Amino acid sequence: MTQKAEKTTAGRSAYLVLGMHRSGTSAVTQLLALAGAELPSNVMPGDEFNAKGYFEPWKIAQFNNRRLRAAGGAWDDVFSFPFRPLADDGAWRSDAVTLFGEEYGQARHPLLKDPRVTVLLPLWRGVLEDLRIAPRCVIPVRHPLAVAGSLARRDGFAVEKSVLLWISYMLAAETYTRDLPRAFVSYDGLLKDWRAETARIEQAHGAPLPRLNARAAKAIEGFLSPDLRHNAAEADLAATPKVGPLAAAVLDWFETAARGGPARPGPLDAAGAEVRRMQDEMGVFVSPVTRDLDETRSEFLELRQRIDYQQTRLRRAETIIDSLIGED
Repeated sequence: MTQKAEKTTAGRSAYLVLGMHRSGTSAVTQLLALAGAELPSNVMPGDEFNAKGYFEPWKIAQFNNRRLRAAGGAWDDVFSFPFRPLADDGAWRSDAVTLFGEEYGQARHPLLKDPRVTVLLPLWRGVLEDLRIAPRCVIPVRHPLAVAGSLARRDGFAVEKSVLLWISYMLAAETYTRDLPRAFVSYDGLLKDWRAETARIEQAHGAPLPRLNARAAKAIEGFLSPDLRHNAAEADLAATPKVGPLAAAVLDWFETAARGGPARPGPLDAAGAEVRRMQDEMGVFVSPVTRDLDETRSEFLELRQRIDYQQTRLRRAETIIDSLIGED
């Protein structure tokens, strides 16, 4: 067993599902949950874009949104990599420690899936260190044009934006986990042969999944259905304007890593340098606008949540009234 693996098997260990939005993180998270990793108290429900659920801790996602905006960005800021430290990150870290405890309690194997954690991982690694929880990382690999198709349908993003966003998130996922136990999981491979991908996760972590038994396997078989395969990538990635060749090089690295091939960091370091060059040229025109749009969107979502809460209370009151009337 490697030294990395030994660190993860002592005491509590957290499963971190890292990577880009719409890249298979939800599917990987449900697999890990069915295999014994523990979800938080408050998870984001499914919707028309992901009927089986997102499995994201809603309160942690909102915290991450606030932290990203505080640094001048947002979840969909294409220049969210590299991480932007703040002078008051100690306070953010303390708040995150409290929030993590509220969501997970003393769970032995907490399961954290929020793609925003990927670009904020330097902060969240400090949180886990404070809690003495060892991270085990799982990074799904999905074709960026499939991700772009999903984001176009849900958010109306241009393909160039989605592909550059995918690059930033994937570079963050790899860069910030180089010294941690981590597994790269092919999303297509997961749907074809989840047992093989699960075995690779266990091997990479040097530890078995907490409760991958026959009952869990049956549930996983039922969950990983063909309808999870949306937005197949058919176009030529390298032909994507402005970012295609860069994305193709990054994808090649991750697909090689997901197959267990050699994964030297050189090509990704070069890609990261290119993203930073683009940020120097265009970041001032992109990030502040993205931040302001996200703040407006967040206010709208909060208002919608309050309305949903009041409607739920009203329905409960009506039910009680109807039952009282029925007794008469």
